Amino acid sequence: MTDNFKHSRRDLRERAFQALFSLEFGGKMLEAGENAYRYDKDEGLGGDVPVFLLNLIKGVQDNQVALDGKIAEYLKKGWSLERLTLNDKILLRLALYEMQFEDTPDRVVINEIIDIAKKYSDNTSAKFINGILTNFIVETK
Repeated sequence: MTDNFKHSRRDLRERAFQALFSLEFGGKMLEAGENAYRYDKDEGLGGDVPVFLLNLIKGVQDNQVALDGKIAEYLKKGWSLERLTLNDKILLRLALYEMQFEDTPDRVVINEIIDIAKKYSDNTSAKFINGILTNFIVETK
């Protein structure tokens, strides 16, 4: 990882994804955020967990039911939220939360979530996520 990447919003989105993933298995929000941020502290670059990271984690957790409902609206006929992989659900929740509640351009969110999807999943998931998020933008903006 380059120094330009550390502490960037892209980096914090990826860490939020990691924290949200761990929360699916019974973790606690603050611990998940701290754990996702810890490796910088281990390298002597740490400090407090950035507010943007905590906002993403807490925002997705607090709005998960509404976000899941929104995702379900954009799934093709015959698909359900239960059919999605955990990675895809978390990435879609994260992107939809940020597009609705943070002051980030939609295209930036999509591009960065797609990059994270390619890293933690595959190109098929990335295309699927891109389609859902693009449809969301077209229909809501």
